[in-house]
Amino acid sequence: MNLSWLMPESVSTFGPALDNLYYVILWITGIVFVVTEVVLVYFIIKYRHKEGRKATYIEGSSKAEWIWTSATAVIVMALAIYSKGIWDTIRHPDMFPENAYELNVTAKQYEWNAAYAGSDGQLGTSDDIVSRNQVHVPVDQPVIVNLQSEDVIHSFFLPQLRVKHDAVPGRVWPIWFEATQTGEFPLACAELCGLGHYRMGGTLIVHSKEDFDIWLSEMQIEAEDDE
Repeated sequence: MNLSWLMPESVSTFGPALDNLYYVILWITGIVFVVTEVVLVYFIIKYRHKEGRKATYIEGSSKAEWIWTSATAVIVMALAIYSKGIWDTIRHPDMFPENAYELNVTAKQYEWNAAYAGSDGQLGTSDDIVSRNQVHVPVDQPVIVNLQSEDVIHSFFLPQLRVKHDAVPGRVWPIWFEATQTGEFPLACAELCGLGHYRMGGTLIVHSKEDFDIWLSEMQIEAEDDE
């Protein structure tokens, strides 16, 4: 059964692996849920109150408890082992690609500010190029985002990229992704961050490598003209 309609189109290199994990968990929990509800309804009907029937005390079955506890433990452990490789690829800094383009993204009520290295090639200096509510990245190249917050907890959410991570005051969280196609994709805050939370939206703009270089050059020239 094709369940792709449950998720927005994936434009991330690790999107398919993450989606497969999601669907495996969905199928397992879905089957367990249906079986549990069917058994529950059966017992409700079979053992419903009837005139003249007396309640009887039934002792628990240690064997049955061992079976369902062991089965649950095996399933959970199997999912943990299966998901570890995907988790490490996405979240573990030692697994981040070495040729990634790096930028800073700072969240604050109620906007996203993306900072790119200026003419000195260094992030966090006075000539950084800042883009408000627009995150520009090149296609087919890993991108590392150093995520932080100026005020309260926000959550950096790119549905099509399968990226979601909290931005926490006082912490810098590196996350990465690689877009597989050009276009514009929604950037949302997925954490209630105040009365203006509803308007804290932005756009991820994925360029071809040539167009990204052109955009970056134009932003550098514009920044120099403003000085």
